[in-house]
Amino acid sequence: MKVGLYFGSFNPIHIGHLIIANHIEQYSDLNEIWFVVTPHNPFKKKSTLLDNYQRLEMVHLATQDYEHLKPCDIEFKLPQPSYTINTLVHLQEKYPNHEFALIMGEDNLEGFHKWKNHEVILENHHIYVYPRISNETIETPFDRHEKIHRINAPIMQISSTFIRSAIKEGKNIKPMFPEHVWKYLDEMNFYK
Repeated sequence: MKVGLYFGSFNPIHIGHLIIANHIEQYSDLNEIWFVVTPHNPFKKKSTLLDNYQRLEMVHLATQDYEHLKPCDIEFKLPQPSYTINTLVHLQEKYPNHEFALIMGEDNLEGFHKWKNHEVILENHHIYVYPRISNETIETPFDRHEKIHRINAPIMQISSTFIRSAIKEGKNIKPMFPEHVWKYLDEMNFYK
């Protein structure tokens, strides 16, 4: 089974995340997409980041109606700070029959050469890159690499930062969420 790993704080998860994940699952050779919820970094101040399990619950609620989109809390159990290479090694040991790939925005690909052991990641894993809004095409040293796959996914201009700010301002942003996530957010008074 080929699994795409979509890492993020998902603070909160919104329809933009789901649209990208669903598009990649539908239009690539990946069988499933796992939303890997990244834990709160203990060395950073908390700011507006919700508790790990509250964010995981939102991902669970958001993906429950999608057979091939799954929440994943694997990094909650790993030493912090968690590096992608360590997560990949751990997942490969736990699921030896799965083939894991990374999903990232093209802005992350631009800085990929700075990641810990990026050469090892690229040697052992494919990377599926979705577009971001930009005034210019972002060129990277990896553009012609055989394991980099650019996916022509819809460009999403919704951000979790914008959503948190809008909630704080009392704006109605209900359409930006799956119904279950909106109800949970609203009941819990998150980000207000």
